[in-house]
Amino acid sequence: MKVFALIPARGGSKGVVRKNVRLLGERPLIAHTIAAAQKSQTVTRFLTSTDDDEIAAVAQAYGSLVLRRPPELAADDTPMIPVILHALDYWEESPDYFVLLQPTTPQRTAADIDAAVQLLHETGADSVVSVYQVEDHHPTRMYVLENGRLRPYAAEPSSRLRQELTAVYHRNGAIYACRPQLLCDYNTLIGPDTRPYLMPRARSLNIDDELDFAFAEFLWRIR
Repeated sequence: MKVFALIPARGGSKGVVRKNVRLLGERPLIAHTIAAAQKSQTVTRFLTSTDDDEIAAVAQAYGSLVLRRPPELAADDTPMIPVILHALDYWEESPDYFVLLQPTTPQRTAADIDAAVQLLHETGADSVVSVYQVEDHHPTRMYVLENGRLRPYAAEPSSRLRQELTAVYHRNGAIYACRPQLLCDYNTLIGPDTRPYLMPRARSLNIDDELDFAFAEFLWRIR
């Protein structure tokens, strides 16, 4: 079984400047994802796609093959699919499964990767996406504004008890696993038959801003 993984790491991050090479614990942020890919029992090949010299040097220092990304695939509004297809073209051969590993979710483990790939393989699904169960930030406790007034986003049980809320799940960005044909034919990572890989909230932090990074540092200290 051939499983290829891609670690996308653009240099122009905005929410946390230079976040991919910023230290989290004793290693740069991207090194945590590289380590998970290296320890995975299912990933057969992986690389880091970047447009940035420093990120490339750090990724190589921690053992990742690096694919240099052209400027047109490194803009703020560049979709992920063209970046993935660029990597698949570089590999030339088609894997059985493809896995996207974003470096902004450093708590994801090699065991998480392997379990997600195994779920994809065993179920015959189009794709597997890592999620965590939403509790306090449930959509029934959210509102939209209409003419300056709060309106419920979704109906809440009359009892307002948390135990009566329908279970909902949020993508945590840690793992997207799919069949390459889904990418090539439909330009998506999430197919009509998508299965969830459930992760605990403690490993589901996706770093978008400085507060997230501070929380990641806290989790690292107490691990």
